[in-house]
Amino acid sequence: MQPLWIKICGLRTASDVEAAARAGADAVGFVFHAGSPRNLALAAARELQDAVPAGVERVAVFLHPSQALVDAALEAIAPDWVQTDAADLDTLRLPSGQRFLPVLRDGAVTHAPQPARCLFESARSGAGEQADWSAAASLAGTTQLVLAGGLHPANVAQAVHEVRPFGVDVSSGVESSRGVKDPARIRDFVSAARSA
Repeated sequence: MQPLWIKICGLRTASDVEAAARAGADAVGFVFHAGSPRNLALAAARELQDAVPAGVERVAVFLHPSQALVDAALEAIAPDWVQTDAADLDTLRLPSGQRFLPVLRDGAVTHAPQPARCLFESARSGAGEQADWSAAASLAGTTQLVLAGGLHPANVAQAVHEVRPFGVDVSSGVESSRGVKDPARIRDFVSAARSA
């Protein structure tokens, strides 16, 4: 059986990256969206990527970005994955071979056929709103689904049991205050997800 893929998103400091890696996360997300309290300047992202240990994937996370922002972020950190809404990928140009993680949202029309891997999220990213687990479970049978939206240490095991996702993604659910990661919550989240 494939081990659960775990991403800790919205990291802003080297100690955040260290906490995620120490807890056993498979990937870390760097947010490039000015409206988010987790937004990273390109220079900060460039420095942060050096803190990511080998074996941990780097995900550049966007929300309806301009082509210029995507190009600049790709140059700054050369991410393993680009994450943005599925509809954004219809107009963005990505380098050949760049892996991408389309975001599908509650209530939105989904693309057919499904991408090989996608992230299923509530209507609003980073707001702690729980995604529709039953809709996610039906999609999980057709793609490598990464479940996001409203997950935290106390509910992630139940989410894994109900949805059977390929992976899980958390941001606000491991924070002590908005945009500030808590190493203990990161550790507890990864531990609860793995135990499921």
